[in-house]
Amino acid sequence: MLWSVFGGIRAIAVMVAMTVVVALMPVAAKSQDWSGQVTLYGWGAGVTGDFKPFTGAPTLSFDKSLSEVLEDLDAAFFVTGLARRGDLVLLGDFTHTSSSRAGVVPPGIPASGKLTMQSLTLAAGRRIQAGTGATVDLLGGLRAWRIDGKISSPVLRIAPESKFVDPILGLRANAHLSDRWSLLGYFDVGGFGVGSDFTWQAAVTANYQASENLYLSAGWRHLYLDYSDSGTVFDGAMSGPIIGATWQF
Repeated sequence: MLWSVFGGIRAIAVMVAMTVVVALMPVAAKSQDWSGQVTLYGWGAGVTGDFKPFTGAPTLSFDKSLSEVLEDLDAAFFVTGLARRGDLVLLGDFTHTSSSRAGVVPPGIPASGKLTMQSLTLAAGRRIQAGTGATVDLLGGLRAWRIDGKISSPVLRIAPESKFVDPILGLRANAHLSDRWSLLGYFDVGGFGVGSDFTWQAAVTANYQASENLYLSAGWRHLYLDYSDSGTVFDGAMSGPIIGATWQF
């Protein structure tokens, strides 16, 4: 299903990744060994924002705390992967959330709504050594979005879908605090009117090395999106605590 959702942007993503790889190949060639990691994480994101499927349609509004999100959450899945060879860094991230609610639309008609959001981020860049035990990754890439909104009432049923791709620029920093503890920060910004009008994301986690290959993390993540096209509007954010487990290989 993932490839069917984002199949239209695979060629673009591969071309961008290959361009970056070729540009950084002399740097990466210093080391022939690949290393990687996969992180599965839970994100207790409170959802705020408005979704309007087309001009004149009712607006589906979300303003939920973490407890409300857990009550109305239909499905959620999050995974991040990173591969490195020398100073070359490849990053991928996939998120899926689906949330529903019931209410009324003007002039007081009972209605129910459901909002499903999926994003796939692919980025590549260069790692810079920033001192003892600290690294900074400079990244560029793409984030593909799919937003499905469904509004149902006795007099109206609409189920629009929006798909678009944003260019992004990112920064990922990792600092070792002790033998087992480290601090990770991530920030990216994008859109620039290409896909969405504007999007940005920030996350910070404290990480504990539980074994040679296993790391446990806890922190906070915030993701904002402002998108409008042909009457379809989404302006909102997801923000909340994250916990994760990372396996390095």
